Amino acid sequence: MATTNLTEATLSTDAVLDLARDVLRIEAREVAALAARLDERFARAVELMLQCEGRVVVSGMGKSGHVGRKISATLASTGTPSFFMHPAEASHGDLGMITGQDVVLALSNSGESGELLAIVPQIKRMGAKLISITGNPASELAKEADVHLDASVSQEACPLGLAPTASTTAALALGDALAVALLDARGFSAEDFARAHPGGALGRRLLVHVCDVMRQGSEIPRVVRGAGLSHALLEMSRKGLGMTAIVDDAGRPVGIFTDGDLRRAFENGVNVATTQVDAVMHGDPQTIAPHRLAVEAVELMENRKINGLLVVDEQRVLVGALNMHDLLRAKVV
Repeated sequence: MATTNLTEATLSTDAVLDLARDVLRIEAREVAALAARLDERFARAVELMLQCEGRVVVSGMGKSGHVGRKISATLASTGTPSFFMHPAEASHGDLGMITGQDVVLALSNSGESGELLAIVPQIKRMGAKLISITGNPASELAKEADVHLDASVSQEACPLGLAPTASTTAALALGDALAVALLDARGFSAEDFARAHPGGALGRRLLVHVCDVMRQGSEIPRVVRGAGLSHALLEMSRKGLGMTAIVDDAGRPVGIFTDGDLRRAFENGVNVATTQVDAVMHGDPQTIAPHRLAVEAVELMENRKINGLLVVDEQRVLVGALNMHDLLRAKVV
């Protein structure tokens, strides 16, 4: 059997790009058309979901099911408890996951999905509210819903007009609009989002504080004002932060001495054995409070072009120290 040699195929780059651009234009146009159709029914859907004392149960078959899973995940991560229920499995026991306190969000482009329509009577009997997203406002699912949201499209992006493309994009965008409207209504913050994503980069950036990563107690490199430079070097070597704080009798930092300061001191011929650290330290060192976000420490160090920070409390007493390596280990950077 003869096979096609892909290297000899006469595939036109221009034709591929033209088709891809058409797909994006069609989908963008259909999503934009949703904005003009939004009315009080959308607000009512948001109100039902906001008042829901249970969960928002999202359901859909086929491609609508895939879209529904994403909508459910977005809802759950933005402050609206939600899970996905497969409509075919619902008829075989999974319907028991729904309670009368829930809101069911059903997706079907045709609005005639048999698996969804089969469970609608049970959903209504339980007392759960039903919101539908369909591409057919005259469909059975649209008629049975407490609130129907019209996600119809005038054209699929598929050249054959068969594969769900613009229709699934429109449904997904409408689901995102619901999630964002609910997020705003709940006063959901970036910190709330981070708490739902503790394992992600955003969670680390918004949940890790300076006190979580700083060196404390005996790990803090420090010498008192008037100490010899040789003593400061030993302290830097023992603590391994590439710096040491110089503190007054009350424990407040009055200066800092770093590896860079040491190099400059050698270049200037400073006598390590006879010089006090006060003569070569930087006065008025950069500090940060322990309750500040670790990402703020990163920004401060980057802006000041320094590799370490001293941490002080409200009385300006030294309580910690950290460098960029500590932040890297905490995966804040």
